[in-house]
Amino acid sequence: MRRSLPTSSDTAAFTRPTGDLRAAVRSLRPYIWPQDSLETRVRVVLAMALLVGAKIANVYVPIFYKHAVDALSPGSTPGAAVAIPLGLIVAYGLARVTSLIFAELRDAVFAKVAQRTIRKVALSVFQHLHGLSLRFHLERQTGGLTRSLERGTRAIESLLRYTLFSIAPTLVEIALVCAVLWSLFSVWFALATFVTVVAYILYTFFVSEWRIQFRRQMNDTDSKANTKAIDSLLNYETVKYFGNEEHEARRYDGALQSYEQAAVRSQQSLSLLNVGQSAIISLGLAVVMGMAAKGIVDGSMSLGDFVLVNTYLLQLYQPLNFFGVVYREIKQSLIDIESMVTLLAVDREVADSPHARPLAVAGAELRFEAVEFGYDPRRPILKGVSFTVPAGRTVAIVGPSGAGKSTISRLLFRFYDVDAGRVLIDGQDIRDVTQSSLRGAIGIVPQDTVLFNDSIFYNIAYGRTGASPAEVERAARLAHIHDFIMALPDGYQTAVGERGLKLSGGEKQRVAIARTILKDPAILLFDEATSALDTHTEREIQANLREVSRGRTTLVIAHRLSTVIDADEILVLEAGRVIERGRHADLLAARGAYAALWARQQESSQGPTPLPGVLAPT
Repeated sequence: MRRSLPTSSDTAAFTRPTGDLRAAVRSLRPYIWPQDSLETRVRVVLAMALLVGAKIANVYVPIFYKHAVDALSPGSTPGAAVAIPLGLIVAYGLARVTSLIFAELRDAVFAKVAQRTIRKVALSVFQHLHGLSLRFHLERQTGGLTRSLERGTRAIESLLRYTLFSIAPTLVEIALVCAVLWSLFSVWFALATFVTVVAYILYTFFVSEWRIQFRRQMNDTDSKANTKAIDSLLNYETVKYFGNEEHEARRYDGALQSYEQAAVRSQQSLSLLNVGQSAIISLGLAVVMGMAAKGIVDGSMSLGDFVLVNTYLLQLYQPLNFFGVVYREIKQSLIDIESMVTLLAVDREVADSPHARPLAVAGAELRFEAVEFGYDPRRPILKGVSFTVPAGRTVAIVGPSGAGKSTISRLLFRFYDVDAGRVLIDGQDIRDVTQSSLRGAIGIVPQDTVLFNDSIFYNIAYGRTGASPAEVERAARLAHIHDFIMALPDGYQTAVGERGLKLSGGEKQRVAIARTILKDPAILLFDEATSALDTHTEREIQANLREVSRGRTTLVIAHRLSTVIDADEILVLEAGRVIERGRHADLLAARGAYAALWARQQESSQGPTPLPGVLAPT
């Protein structure tokens, strides 16, 4: 069963601005606290309980330490100096161990919640990307897209970890420490500690906000560099054809240089932030320790009290120092999520209507009724195109480049919606049926067959995932590629390489035919399926296509007229309009546009006429 795409409600929470931490945390809440998963909610509650337990144990550590020091100080009770400190030292050790154990258990319990949240969000984004229109994917650069998705999902884990297990616990611990210092000593100790913390947080906030611009620049330049690298490597052969290795290296180095400059500025501003944070903490520590030393001198505080204050401040310094790192990481995570959230905010353009139903295929009659369409409203491509492909018949569409032939195939698959008119299958407007059922009823053999970087078996089985090896082999035999596959050292497990580059054009086309046979669609679409092949291979593939299409509703989009002479009807498309229609012989007899095109192709197939004074090739 096909997994349905996420609905708008699944992704609505992620269409909010990511600059607001509270909004980002709220957007994750449905994943962290799902209403349909009791186990997840129990894990969250248990993790929070362990978090609180760890902080309570942590607050008691300096108290046990203070009492142990007082017991060992001059003037303590004689005879008890050995037993009491040992007990307090054991309690001190147990408190530290308990705090550590609770923290580790918290991480272990919450790990499944965090990883499942990342998985669900990544899946939502991935499905949403597949739900976007072809227009989006033609305009979007793959390198930047994959990097945005990678950084965004990684940032979700950082956001969860730092928000739930760093910021909240740190603030709770600060409050507890201030309360203990106030109750044990005076309000001045609590006030000095509180002022130090507030100054630290404010300094961290403002400087980190200023540093955000450098992180954004790093992300932008990183995406551009990655896009240039991927684009260049995908077009490896083209680069070699024109000897442009140095040109590509200069383009890539230019992008890396921009990243280098942004990274240097980011590191320099980080050093400024760290120096300021250390200065604030050191000043606060000196003030509080001076107050404690004065208390010891005037007899209002014991040596254990001095140690208690020192221990609390040092214990507080560690998470507070980490708070600066946490804040920076959270801000960076929000920036990294920003581009991913932007992807989720992109409108799908082509979506199932609320009342869409599965396509009910009877005879698979295909009809275009007065269809008008343009990729840009200022430049119409199809202008009132009407035709019918009767059930089980073959109709071919021919015409010059740019006439709108391939646009018809994209409209049939509903990669775009028509601007006017209708596309019908067995009388059903394809806008009123589900896209999955529509595309499940159509099989295509395109001009440029792009294969996955996997085995031949996987690429054929892609026509119907879950097909048995016997069914895959049967499809390969019908496509006349089984013998070729078995002659390979690894047989069906042979890797085809990136985009199928290890196979020839004819071999890729036969894999595409086998894949379509396995799909067993009601409607077949051949979109310039043999135009990129040599004459001998083309004739063999054409024989395969005729065999596959026998008895099926077939739409053939072709440039070479010799491949469509047997069609039940041929449509001549020019400038987005059907200017002629009929069978091959009738169109030739009409001596119109089709006949002229046929004559030109026949002339070119016989070879060019030699120029005066130039010998013809022998």
